[in-house]
Formats: sequence, C-alpha cells, structure tokens
Amino acid sequence: MLVFPAIDLFEKKAVRLYKGDYSNMTVYSDNPPEIACDFKKCGAECIHIVDLEGAKSGKTPNFDTVSEIKNTSGLFCEVGGGIRDLATVKRYIDIGIDRVILGTAAVTDEEFLNCAVAQYGEKIAVGIDIKDGFAAIKGWTEKSAYTADEFCEKMQKIGVKTIICTDISKDGAMNGTNFELYRHLHNKFSMDIIASGGVSSIEDVERLAGLDIYGAIIGKAYYTGAVDLKRAVEVARK
Repeated sequence: MLVFPAIDLFEKKAVRLYKGDYSNMTVYSDNPPEIACDFKKCGAECIHIVDLEGAKSGKTPNFDTVSEIKNTSGLFCEVGGGIRDLATVKRYIDIGIDRVILGTAAVTDEEFLNCAVAQYGEKIAVGIDIKDGFAAIKGWTEKSAYTADEFCEKMQKIGVKTIICTDISKDGAMNGTNFELYRHLHNKFSMDIIASGGVSSIEDVERLAGLDIYGAIIGKAYYTGAVDLKRAVEVARK
C-alpha cells in the first residue's frame, strides 16, 4: 500500500478542515513546498494535494503553489479541487502533475469526465466524498443523488482507474477511519481504492494495508504528530 501524505491548500497555506467545514480551519504552514520536502525525507513517494478554494469556486487560485510543490519535491503528485474542464486538466498535466482528481465535475458533467478519461487515461482519478451515504459535491457542501456504490459502479463502467474515497464524517476528526467502507469497495470493484479521512494512528495504517487496498491518505495526523510519517510509510510497504 502507498501512503499519500496530504497538503490541503487555502490562500497558498497548508491547512486542515474539521469534517469538511470551511469555518473550522487550522493553518499549519505558510510554506507548503517545505512540507513536501519533509514528506520526501520521511520516505514518501506520493503527495495528495487539494486546492480547497478551487473545490468551492471551480477555479485554481493555488496553481502556482501546486507547481512549486511538484518542482521542489519531485514526488508523484495527484491534485484535486476545482478541476472542471479539460483546459484545467491540461494545465496541471503540462506542469508535470502525475494524476488529476475530478470531484464535483465527475458527478455533474459526465461528458467532461468521459473526455478526460479518454484523453488522459490513468492520469485521471475520481474523488468520491461520502456524506450520509451519498456522494457529496461542491467542496462537500451539497449531497448528490448517488450512493457510494452507485457512483463507483458508474465510474468503473466509464473506465476510471483510481477512486479516492473520503468519509467526511471521519475527516480531520482523529478517531479512526471507516475500514468497512474500504473493505467493501475493494472487494466489490476492480478500481484502485485510496482511503481518505480519519487515518490517525499507525494501527490504522496497518489495518488499511491489511485490506490490500492501493493507498491511504494521511492528513491531520501528520501535522499534529499523531502519526510518524516515516514509520507509516514503512508499515504500509510491509
């Protein structure tokens, strides 16, 4: 299993939200590229980046910061937040971003999703954010009509290779992750599953790795020191 330490961007700073609540935000660093370099020192191979402003606005206000994170760290970078047209996908891929994550647009604009997957293949991932059992959109502020299973089934038929699944009720809460959800998705679908939300201990990393899923995102637990990233990377590899 791969560990994806996370950098959530807001006004060019590294921040974390509590359960997706923009009014409950903690700023952890004014220098996100420096954090990316620490990820590399800890042995991480990948970074999960989210433009939180973009997720709400549909724009890319932190584009330059994303570019700097990629160039400074040299790590595999996947980026989501506000990516709602092919021009934006191309902009990110042209600066060396390895995988682009579609969220709201994957739910609301099937034509765009189909075109993106047809053109960029495995460089396109889809983020499904679960809120009360349904896929949430627009920076977690609205629920769609799709259940988690319905959404994943649709993505698999379209040809999406990687799904990043976040249980919003667990995100930033530091009380463990939703193992049953990830076990279920891994067993039911053939896509690569990345678990997101609530990974708050080395034990969580061990249990997720035991499910044989593709990856796990570590966010707040890194910033608070609850999880030693170097140890987490080692455990996940085993």
